[in-house]
Amino acid sequence: MSLAKPPDHCFCGSGSPASQCCQRYHKGELAPTAEALMRSRYAAYAEQRLDYLRDTWHADTRPAQLDKDTDTHWRRLQILQSDLEGGSGSDRATVHFRATFYLVTQGGKQWGVLEEVSQFVREAGRWLYHSGEVSHHSLKPGRNDLCPCGSGKKLKKCCAD
Repeated sequence: MSLAKPPDHCFCGSGSPASQCCQRYHKGELAPTAEALMRSRYAAYAEQRLDYLRDTWHADTRPAQLDKDTDTHWRRLQILQSDLEGGSGSDRATVHFRATFYLVTQGGKQWGVLEEVSQFVREAGRWLYHSGEVSHHSLKPGRNDLCPCGSGKKLKKCCAD
């Protein structure tokens, strides 16, 4: 799988090296904010870190099982809004994000966007994903269009390969 990031940069799109960004949360450091947790969960989906996803999912809404998904390739994360509900010191937060991906199918790549308004809760100082309102839509980029990954390159010179 080709990556939509420089080799040492984090999948979450922060521009930081993975070791200074989401990787430290994957190794056990607590995410300091709901947005940091959301970014680390996105990176975990991109890297198929299913244990981390389960560990950061609230027990009330956690699925019984998560399966590997090798057909979905996460390419870009955009944070649209991130808020603490009730202000500073609150134990509830909302993160609205957009994630661009493609699916590998027999017919080639099918591009799409997942948009979600996610709810997070903090329990005992630890942020957890609780639930979200999700919408999906398809993208149909042409070879000469800008690549949906956000690289600024034409699709044919980027993720089309």
